[in-house]
Amino acid sequence: MKPKLTETAKPYARIVAATLFSTLLLALSAHAEETGPASQQSTENLFKWINFAVVAGVIAWLCVKKGPGFFGRRADAISSDIQKSTEAKKKAEQQLLDAETKLQNLEKEVADLRATAQRESAAEADRIRDFTVTDEQKIAEAGKAEVVAAERAARLELKALAATLAVSGAESLLVKQLTPAAQEALINNFVKTLDGRPN
Repeated sequence: MKPKLTETAKPYARIVAATLFSTLLLALSAHAEETGPASQQSTENLFKWINFAVVAGVIAWLCVKKGPGFFGRRADAISSDIQKSTEAKKKAEQQLLDAETKLQNLEKEVADLRATAQRESAAEADRIRDFTVTDEQKIAEAGKAEVVAAERAARLELKALAATLAVSGAESLLVKQLTPAAQEALINNFVKTLDGRPN
């Protein structure tokens, strides 16, 4: 159990009061012994020291009485700000991890699209071969189907190429923008905004 501040301050207050009282008695006895202009100067000096002791005692009492509460509140505020910035850093790291995961998944999706396009293209080519019969009309239809298949394959290839370029662009942009220095700058800016807030 933590002792109360007043209980810890009582011995100091007693010491200060005893010191002031003994200084006052000493001053009075010195004043009684001395006479003349030198004693007046000595009395003035004595009262200056007594005044100093009273002011110093009041300041010491204020420091003991009010200091721990003030510094305790300040320490709590700083601790709270540190905790908030730690949480913000964790959130930023989680967002970075999510972005990297999405980027990896995007590459997987592009690979799946390519595989699907190749399977569809192979299936279409097989279907076209099956339709090539000796009949002239079937040859013409097969030619048309081949043009359609080529168009579809070209579109799929174009989509796959666009997806690959998008992934490459996103990856290079992510690498450029999320450098360790940029991450640290983001965190430092956040901490600075927390420092600027009133308590």
